Amino acid sequence: MNEHWRDIVLAGHRGNVAAARAGLTDDDPVVRELALGALHRCNALDDQDLARAVADAAAAVRRRAATIGATRSHFDLSMLLDDPDPTVVEQTAWSYGEREQVPDHVLLRLVQLATQSQAPLVREASVAALGAIGDERGLPAILQGCADQPAIRRRAVLALAPFDTDEAEAAIDHALTDRDWQVRQAAEDLRRG
Repeated sequence: MNEHWRDIVLAGHRGNVAAARAGLTDDDPVVRELALGALHRCNALDDQDLARAVADAAAAVRRRAATIGATRSHFDLSMLLDDPDPTVVEQTAWSYGEREQVPDHVLLRLVQLATQSQAPLVREASVAALGAIGDERGLPAILQGCADQPAIRRRAVLALAPFDTDEAEAAIDHALTDRDWQVRQAAEDLRRG
């Protein structure tokens, strides 16, 4: 591990806010990413720091900002749902799925991503987030995910858990006969639960 990277990580564990904060403006994107985590660990990361990270040129920094954003329900991460890097969008979808409430525009964007994204990773994360959110408006997108690629079908079946509708029940029944054993297992787990 690079010595400077190590110092930033240690700053977070030792409560050295000044050293961690200095890393936010480093030329090395790894240092900026680690500095975000270090400040978060020290409970010293403010919304301005997070806003700068969301706009960072490095995808890894934006992805870390999205991860941290899961714990800050007041902070708007929605611009990252349109990020050019699919891993940033995936992490942002996950973060919104971790929140107790999401704004309508975020919910609608997650529905769009779950059904229209070219990146399977984004569709999968969006379907999972919609299931975690549990809003009925996300159900059609989850049902569409039940006919997608195997990894997405698995997530979609699990995402049906909060829904008690005929369509959800029919999708779970259908998943019990899916050609992918993990999809079948997910459906069986729901039936046992």
